[in-house]
Amino acid sequence: MKDQFVLKAYEIAKERYAALGVDTEKVLAQLQDFHLSLHCWQADDVTGFESAGDLTGGIQATGNYPGKARNMKELRADILKAKSLIPGNHRLNLHEIYGDFQGEKVDRDQVEPRHFASWIEWGKENDTKLDFNSTSFSHPKSGNLSLANPDKGIRDFWIEHTKRCRAIAEEMGKAQGDPCIMNLWVHDGCKDVSVKHYLYRSLLKDSLDQIFKKKYSNMKDCIEGKLFGIGLESFTVGSHDFYTAYAAANGKIPTIDTGHYHPTESPADKVSALLNFVPELMLHVSRPIRWDSDHVTIMDDPTLDLFFEIVRADALERVHYGLDYFDGAINRIGAYVIGSRAAQKCMLRALLEPRDLIGKYELEGKTFQVLALFEEGKVMPWNAVWDMFCLKNNVPVGDGFIPEIEKYERQVLSKR
Repeated sequence: MKDQFVLKAYEIAKERYAALGVDTEKVLAQLQDFHLSLHCWQADDVTGFESAGDLTGGIQATGNYPGKARNMKELRADILKAKSLIPGNHRLNLHEIYGDFQGEKVDRDQVEPRHFASWIEWGKENDTKLDFNSTSFSHPKSGNLSLANPDKGIRDFWIEHTKRCRAIAEEMGKAQGDPCIMNLWVHDGCKDVSVKHYLYRSLLKDSLDQIFKKKYSNMKDCIEGKLFGIGLESFTVGSHDFYTAYAAANGKIPTIDTGHYHPTESPADKVSALLNFVPELMLHVSRPIRWDSDHVTIMDDPTLDLFFEIVRADALERVHYGLDYFDGAINRIGAYVIGSRAAQKCMLRALLEPRDLIGKYELEGKTFQVLALFEEGKVMPWNAVWDMFCLKNNVPVGDGFIPEIEKYERQVLSKR
């Protein structure tokens, strides 16, 4: 697309939004400061570098598209390629199984900050801040229960693992001069009828109390609930009710994963409800189709609703934004780029809403005007502002990233 066409379309859009009280230059600056946390596991289908074992523990990756990353060098190269096609600068979210173990056999209750020293240096060299996750799945001691396991030995193993992950996150945050956001999700649950729900949740609460006993200043703790896990469909110990109550009582950050709710439930509606009781929120944005299927994020209604709610709540500084899907059925670099740009488009559309004017009408009881502006906003030239954002960031405008990814596939991915 010719630059002059982008500039001309943007000037028209700028005037149209100004008529509604929206400053597109301010919006572009806000979008520049909107940083996603890209999920490292999209590049290799959640394999990691610990072992070549199967993915187990309530989750599942699908697809066998050729060219997935097989080692740390390839994974880092793929992430940098994806970042080069996404406007703005973004973070990287690591799971513990992606440590730089260099052939050393390190069990998860023995992991240390030194196993992520090269990641910290890589982050500095590539202007990429890091976030982190403990990893309770795909391990001989995972089973159906980890932090909620009645077996004290197994439970203590995972408590120690998670404590060590928090220490690693602290070192990451300290090194990068910005808090590392650490997410805790465990798959614990039951496949069929069970009666000891209170016991399991009491054990999980006690495990969390032990894990969070030590205070850190360079990392932030997030806790993520779920509706169910694959093979654990009947009961989830760490449900949304459980973690919402725990977060509110202990000042922790709840993680809203858009795939972890009933199909008819709106994750967007959680934003204003939770922010009245917790300090911050973490998002894991994916696209569930009938279940927690982790399809690539697109600009669909649920994702738009989520970002609109954040902006309407003036919560831009209280929400952390991560992606969490792993689609191995398509080009994985393409999945990164499509999902990231879709999330940014959703945020842009939310920022461009004339919310001051709509809010004024709403408080005055002018419901006709509210609905009229709400509908008109859908056809405003937001895409011209998006194209300008891409142009300013020197990344492909429109579908220009497609040939770039196809070239990378021919030259790099096809040779793996």
